[in-house]
Amino acid sequence: MDKQQVQKALTELKNNSPKRKFTQSYDLVINLKNVVTKQNPVDIFVTLPHSQGKKVLITCFCDQQLAEDAQKNCDVVIKETEFPKYADKKLLKKLAITSDYCIAQANFMPKVAQIFGKVLGVRGKMPNPKLGCVVPPNANLTPLVKKLRSTVHLQTKKGTNLQCLVGKQDQSDEQVIDNILAVYQAVIKTLPNEQQNIKNVTVKFTMSKPVKI
Repeated sequence: MDKQQVQKALTELKNNSPKRKFTQSYDLVINLKNVVTKQNPVDIFVTLPHSQGKKVLITCFCDQQLAEDAQKNCDVVIKETEFPKYADKKLLKKLAITSDYCIAQANFMPKVAQIFGKVLGVRGKMPNPKLGCVVPPNANLTPLVKKLRSTVHLQTKKGTNLQCLVGKQDQSDEQVIDNILAVYQAVIKTLPNEQQNIKNVTVKFTMSKPVKI
């Protein structure tokens, strides 16, 4: 898959989709084949070269030492002293739904796992060390948060398809193409037989039929 193929698909999508009264998102769908996802699950994070066009909400678990930096960079800051109130299941579920990524101060990870793990873990939103989301008390969160705001999470759950948001209508074609190719290249690297495990790749608007790339 190359830039020309993606550009052709974007042009076809725009030409054949009715105009809406809102700015639609571009969704990328990668359908897999000859992969037993129970044995070879795909669960990857991809940092896009450009914004995906939506607000990515980030929560930070920390103490007072990191709180000031967290409040400058993150959307929700939960200090250690506030952990007990999340025994309220409704509050905990709301946090899981509204958080895209979570950061935790390393020395609090056992408490975060104990209190938040059951709900965040099921949704794949626990602080991920591979993403750099488990940090020391004196961390500079600015570069990490910047990366997370352009990161998408792809995983096979019950089916054999991967889907993520790769841009908005008001972004340039070049940015959307770069994002699509970044996701595609990252996915094939995780598959046992790379391109041979790709059935097809499509792109669609929020409210449109998919177009094959």
